[in-house]
Amino acid sequence: MPQPAVREPLSPWPIAGLVGLACVAFLIGATGVAVGAPWWALVLLGLVWVAALLTAVAWFTSRPRAVVLLPVVVALVWFATVVGGARWLGWSA
Repeated sequence: MPQPAVREPLSPWPIAGLVGLACVAFLIGATGVAVGAPWWALVLLGLVWVAALLTAVAWFTSRPRAVVLLPVVVALVWFATVVGGARWLGWSA
């Protein structure tokens, strides 16, 4: 009789990373209203977020702990964009 396949328990790290990406999506969505960022900055931030989401899906099982770092990286990119835009490009609400 064949042995049933042994499954490893599901890691909570990629789930936490996807929740973090959802939180960063709200930050990016509110940037236009709260900061007064131009449309092209929002499009670029959205593309960074989509790239991070696709990377998170690709890494979900192969690198579960690395998925948690993706929302941190996207949040840092968002923060640098908002601060840099407000300081050097004159964005204000």
